[in-house]
Amino acid sequence: MALGSKQCLPCSVDEGVMADHISPLESGQLLSQDIPMLTSPPPPPNIVNGEGPQQVILVQVNPGEAFTIQRDDGQIQCITGPAQVPMMSPNGSVPQIYVPPGYVQQIIEENGVRRVLVLPQTEFHPGGHSPLHHPPPPPPHAHLQAFIPHPHIMHPHPHLYSGMAGGTGDMNPQYISQYHPAHTTIYSEQDTHPPHGRAAFAHRDERASKTYERLQKKLKERQGVGGGGGGGLALSKDSPPPSPQKSRGTPPSGGDLHNGLGGKGAEEQAQPSTAVTGLGKSPGRGKETESGELDEEAKALQERLNSICKPVVTDIQAKGASLSWVAPSQTEGDDEPTEGEEGSAEPSFMYEVSVSYCGKDGKYKSAYSGVELSATLQDLRPATDYHVRVQAMCNCLQGVPSEPVSFTTLSCEPDRPSPPRKASGTKSSLVLQWKAPCDNGSKIQNYILQWDEGKGTDAFEQCYYGPQKQYRLTKLSTASRYYFRLAAKNDMGVSEFSEVVHIMTSCSVPAPPLSPELIQSGVTWLCVRWHRPAGSPKEDEISYVLEMEEEGSGYGFQASYDGDELSHTVRNLHRSTTYRFRVIAYNAEGKSIPSGVSEFTTAPDRPGCPCRLAVKGKPHPTSFRLTWDPPKDNGGSDVTKYVAELSEGLSGPSWNQVYSGSAMECVCDDLSPGCSYQARVHCISAGGESQLTEPLQVQTPPVPPGPCQPPRVVGKPKAREVQLRWAPPLVDGGSAVSLYSVEMFAPQVDEGWEVYQGSELDCTVGSLLPGRTYGFRLRAANKAGYGPFSERSEVTTGPGAPEACRPPHVTCKSPTCAVISWESPPCNGAAVSEYRLEWGAAEGSMQMCYTGAALSHEMRGLLPATNYFCRVQAVNVAGVGPFSDAVLCQTPCSVPAPVSSIHTLRESEMRVEGSRTTERDEDEDEEDEEARPLLYSPSTCLGLRWEAPCDHGSEITSYQIDLGERQPILTGPVTKYIIQNLQPDTTYRIRIQALNSLGAGPFSHTFKLKTKPLPPLPPRLECTASSHQTLRLKWGDGPAKAQPTDSLQYHLQMEDKNGRFISLYKGPCHTHKVQRLNESTSYVFRIQAFNEAGEGPFSTVYTFTTPLSPPAPLKAPRVERVDESCEVSWETLPPMKGDPVIYCLQSMQGNSEFKQIYKGSATSYQLPNLSSSTEYRFRVCAIRQCQDAPEIIGPYSSTVILLPPRVDTPGVSGATGSKAAEAQKPKRSLTDEQFSFLIIALLAVTSILIAVAIQYFVIE
Repeated sequence: MALGSKQCLPCSVDEGVMADHISPLESGQLLSQDIPMLTSPPPPPNIVNGEGPQQVILVQVNPGEAFTIQRDDGQIQCITGPAQVPMMSPNGSVPQIYVPPGYVQQIIEENGVRRVLVLPQTEFHPGGHSPLHHPPPPPPHAHLQAFIPHPHIMHPHPHLYSGMAGGTGDMNPQYISQYHPAHTTIYSEQDTHPPHGRAAFAHRDERASKTYERLQKKLKERQGVGGGGGGGLALSKDSPPPSPQKSRGTPPSGGDLHNGLGGKGAEEQAQPSTAVTGLGKSPGRGKETESGELDEEAKALQERLNSICKPVVTDIQAKGASLSWVAPSQTEGDDEPTEGEEGSAEPSFMYEVSVSYCGKDGKYKSAYSGVELSATLQDLRPATDYHVRVQAMCNCLQGVPSEPVSFTTLSCEPDRPSPPRKASGTKSSLVLQWKAPCDNGSKIQNYILQWDEGKGTDAFEQCYYGPQKQYRLTKLSTASRYYFRLAAKNDMGVSEFSEVVHIMTSCSVPAPPLSPELIQSGVTWLCVRWHRPAGSPKEDEISYVLEMEEEGSGYGFQASYDGDELSHTVRNLHRSTTYRFRVIAYNAEGKSIPSGVSEFTTAPDRPGCPCRLAVKGKPHPTSFRLTWDPPKDNGGSDVTKYVAELSEGLSGPSWNQVYSGSAMECVCDDLSPGCSYQARVHCISAGGESQLTEPLQVQTPPVPPGPCQPPRVVGKPKAREVQLRWAPPLVDGGSAVSLYSVEMFAPQVDEGWEVYQGSELDCTVGSLLPGRTYGFRLRAANKAGYGPFSERSEVTTGPGAPEACRPPHVTCKSPTCAVISWESPPCNGAAVSEYRLEWGAAEGSMQMCYTGAALSHEMRGLLPATNYFCRVQAVNVAGVGPFSDAVLCQTPCSVPAPVSSIHTLRESEMRVEGSRTTERDEDEDEEDEEARPLLYSPSTCLGLRWEAPCDHGSEITSYQIDLGERQPILTGPVTKYIIQNLQPDTTYRIRIQALNSLGAGPFSHTFKLKTKPLPPLPPRLECTASSHQTLRLKWGDGPAKAQPTDSLQYHLQMEDKNGRFISLYKGPCHTHKVQRLNESTSYVFRIQAFNEAGEGPFSTVYTFTTPLSPPAPLKAPRVERVDESCEVSWETLPPMKGDPVIYCLQSMQGNSEFKQIYKGSATSYQLPNLSSSTEYRFRVCAIRQCQDAPEIIGPYSSTVILLPPRVDTPGVSGATGSKAAEAQKPKRSLTDEQFSFLIIALLAVTSILIAVAIQYFVIE
């Protein structure tokens, strides 16, 4: 039924149904994999019969629903209801509507509008089909909903819905439908719906129920093995299949799901469909289930698909072959139906055949896909080896390809050859050539060339038969057209003839053509045309040569074109240049005479932009003059006009034309001072307009600003300052105001002076007089200078403090008294109430000394000859006036002040005049007597020192020292004096006064000073004992040890190697032992006595000499008895300072005295003829043999006893004999090391015993 140019498809849904369904937009899943997009096959011809070429179909989207389409740019768009989406149908058909199981669709036409109704069946058969319409399922897809549509397998129409198996990018924007029940179905209001949105199916097919129970049993068995985990979704016997919303995203694992919808082959429509529960996650419930596992039935199906046998090739032809194969057989382990049950539905298989012509392991291409068990391969190559294999598929499962089968196509006749071509020709002959076509497995033996003999009919005659690939035809007509075709022949037959081609013979030389004509001219090109020579036949193939000559080049005519066209555009020419053209026609016979010459001129080019755009002269505040030069390149024609444009500002938003003419300068006026402008120029000629010049920036100079408003007073005027404020001028002159100048006019003065200059808008004018009227005026300045003054404004100051007094007058009545007087200053409108006088010795540290209304003040207690400063200020009710200038005054001179303090000189400072003045410290006793200066004796002299008092303006000429009963001593202007010829140990009362030219000052306080007693004389020094390293000296008659009451002390000194005396002893003792001396050396000593009176003189020097040192004592000699003699040996001593050392050995026999038995340098001696009954004693000493002195005998060593041998009696025991032997052994003394070790051991033992005693008795 035709609907005209428009069709409307209202896919409306009942509102009650909408409440039970969950919209994809509400769940947040717009374009995820859980929202499938289905393809739709073309509608059956008995339902939709639109005849229009293209029609618009309106798709109505209800509220809460979504419609997904793909735009032209490839983007996916989701349209939510309510909306009507116009869609273009290329063939006028209505898109197919899919319905859920248990419903049928019915198309009703009302008022020319088709409406699709979805109505419930009176009895639901899952495997049945609608009596009105059988919509086929879309291609398989893993993410589509588990609806079970009618089981038709149909291929989609290419003009309706494209498949979605490849992803969203493969969609066709003509029809894109989101498969959802609410989008495509209409439910009646009388239907009832369960909470999950699917209709309750009351009737079930018996076979379907048995199949469902069997699958439910398998599912329970698998869950029992897994411990009852919540992986699967158990379905009750009477519950309907899962709703589309809750099973979205569940990949089917059963056998008969096609694109997410259950379907069967056309031959199995009567069998029930099998509902298989998915193993994935259910979005509707949010529960996790087992994923990625196939159940036992799916595994069995996969093994069945993998067991397909290789195909069988039959009926092999040159360009085709037939294949057949056997469906995969059922394995032995598959479940067998029990008794009473009908056989389970056989799954529907699809097969894909792929072919490879590159060998067994080459790349395979799909050649067939379908459900049939045979296929025919077309368009194969003859005499070619092929490998073919088959692969089985069922729903989402895909088997392994079978083993490939190889076959070779047969040979056949050659391919259709290409038409022959003309190799060469003359007026009466043609030479034709051709290429060999594909021989298709059999060598080409001959070629068949046919022609029409120039008759122009479709009747062809053979003109050549042979193996050559070229042929020459002769005796032909001039300028005649001949038609040819070619065929190839091999053992298998003759190929098809090639396309018919016409070839002409040559003609005579063409006639000269007419002169060329100009079609159009440009700046660098000329378009020229010409005509075919008159009288030339149409069959004659004439070509043309266009020759061109540039005027003035001197090269003559040059070929610029060679071809068969009758027009040509010559490019890359010069502008405004004349060119000459002629044409020559030629064919195979030769060239014609050149045509007549035509002259054409290229058009001029547009000129370049003007040069050197600049400002002529100095810019004025409101105008400036622009000048420029003509362009360097005028484009081949003269410039006719220049156009100047001006823009205000540097951004150039708008340009205004200020000049248009032939002159090369112009004046830009009516400008604003101090503004920036941009100017540009372009020129116009016959070639067009030039480019604009670069903008020239011009700055007009500013002018001084306009007058300001008079300044105004801020607040109440003060007595000595006024604060003024003003506003900027209304006209700034094109430049910002940078400076303001304020002038002030004093009362009764005509000339003013500047009191402020700056950039601020206010100022404070100070140093004014109180109660006066002042005038002020203002002017502003910018870069151009100062503007005019404003009008004058009058300001009156308030009353103020008095002015500064004149400097006061100071009169000195005496050196310690002065009188200060001053005058009253101007009061500035208020009477002076008091005066303040400041007085001080320094100008910066004056202090207030008077406050009152008097005009004078007397200062007492001043210092004579001292500088003083003073100043005064006046005070009234308005405030305190400034101080007057400080006045310096000086008191008169007077007698000196008394001496404040007197000190005694130290003894080191009491030097005799003219003596040596080298100073030394009292502790340096190393200096000799000659280096010490001569000092006055403190016993008969007193040294005085005092501080000079103030001279009171007159220099001190002398000092007078009063000693009481003695005559006063008059000194010069010194501060140190030594009084001589005094009595020792006597007290004197001393006072001092200073004298100057004005008289004597007062005496100082009285000081008591006492002379010291006379120092003691040195004692006599003598040596009481001496050794080679020490000297014991003694002096005086007192005891050797000092008494605590002795005040007399002694100072002993010894001369060193440098001739200086160094201190050895200082104290009250009368003896001293000098140690660490050298032997046989003379030492010089002197001594001095001192007490409280001072140090006495040194004695004369005494010389004492140390004796030579004796040899060191030897250790006990060693004695060894040898028969009747003995050998005595001792240690050796080295020579002593060059003096040799000899030894003296003494022996004592019995109780007699020691006698010398040996004297010499040897260290051993053998004594013969010893008495066997006598005891011998030996000792040895060293003797130093001095060169200039007698020998010095050293101390003897310890004695060694040699006992006589005893004869043992027979009755004496062995013990007695051993004791006698021991007694005969000489006794040896301990060495120094052994003796030291013995002492240390005894000390250690003693310490340990003491510690044990302390631990035991004290601590415990």
